[in-house]
Amino acid sequence: MSRMSVFNSPFLLGFDQFERTIDRISKLSTDTYPPYNIEQISTNSIRITIAVAGFNKKDLDISLEGNQLQIRGSRDDNESDRIFIHRGIATRQFQRNFILAEGIEVKEASMDNGLLFIDLSQPINNEESKKIEIKDKNNKIKDKLISLGNDK
Repeated sequence: MSRMSVFNSPFLLGFDQFERTIDRISKLSTDTYPPYNIEQISTNSIRITIAVAGFNKKDLDISLEGNQLQIRGSRDDNESDRIFIHRGIATRQFQRNFILAEGIEVKEASMDNGLLFIDLSQPINNEESKKIEIKDKNNKIKDKLISLGNDK
């Protein structure tokens, strides 16, 4: 049995990529580690803040594959000789993905006090109306013909 698409209407043309993105988002892990915030810091700037306590810059990898921002963290477990009575600070391997809308750019990434900041900028949306000219097909044919100067 095939799945019915929300975008199956003849009025929604070219939304195939959008539908694939929604499918990808729905399949993303529901894991809550590491915790993160997303905040708007200006009219066209967004900041993702991820709590990465216990990770160094060298333990983290940020990449942009198409419109998917991927943050990975991995640490060498060199604490095998330590005995924890309680271990509440997780330093396990993680991968966190964010799907970015078209036009959003990653400006920079920085770390401070166990927090990873990823700054994004989104273009200012100009919702201008655009008039589409209707061309006459017959004029196109006349334009292609060679004039002999007897057009009077």
